[in-house]
Amino acid sequence: MNQKEEGEKVKLFGYWASPYVSRVIWALRIKGVEYDYVEEDLENKSDQLLEYNPVHKKVPVLLYRGKPIAESEVILEFIDEAWKDFGDRILPEDPYERAMARFWARFLKDKLSPPIWKWFTTQGQEQEDAHQAAVEQLLVLEKELDGKRFFAGEKIGFVDLSFGPLSYVIPMYQEITGVKMITEDKFPSLSAWMANFLSSPVVKDHLPPLDKLRLRLQAIREAFLNDKVK
Repeated sequence: MNQKEEGEKVKLFGYWASPYVSRVIWALRIKGVEYDYVEEDLENKSDQLLEYNPVHKKVPVLLYRGKPIAESEVILEFIDEAWKDFGDRILPEDPYERAMARFWARFLKDKLSPPIWKWFTTQGQEQEDAHQAAVEQLLVLEKELDGKRFFAGEKIGFVDLSFGPLSYVIPMYQEITGVKMITEDKFPSLSAWMANFLSSPVVKDHLPPLDKLRLRLQAIREAFLNDKVK
């Protein structure tokens, strides 16, 4: 391979358990983009990762024609634009719909993820309060989904990719804590969406090793609870 060909290759620097990395992998699958994957040791980050993402020093980082792009949502938008003539569009064409897709991605980050994480990493009254707060936000999401196959309609889009990791993480949280959050009775649309997302060809063969992830999440919860006891 000559130097020019090497520079043209797409590389993704990631970590196996990162939901943010999974989003990028799914987006690359939607576009049919071939890439080299570089697994990072987050306890001993490579010089390349630190060079390509000196601000946050985190994964994912996408290397395109020798130029790095960091932050998963930024990378998703970049993938959609860089390969706009390949595969399905990730963001809608309509400006209003694009704005709303970004709104729901922000909703996940600001409104939904914090109480879900707090529910998973606490116990007692604190956990109950976080559970209630998370359910309130999930009801907002249930109303938005309103029976659609995916948030984007019939095909996976930006919002689906953003929320995607919840489809396998929340069932693990429920199993580990012994507390249900999403049930078919209360959240029929979200329950169906989770099943549809996980069975999608783009996703089903490109999930993290779930048994390994479950053990990791169990250890994280125990570490949080032990820390609070001290």
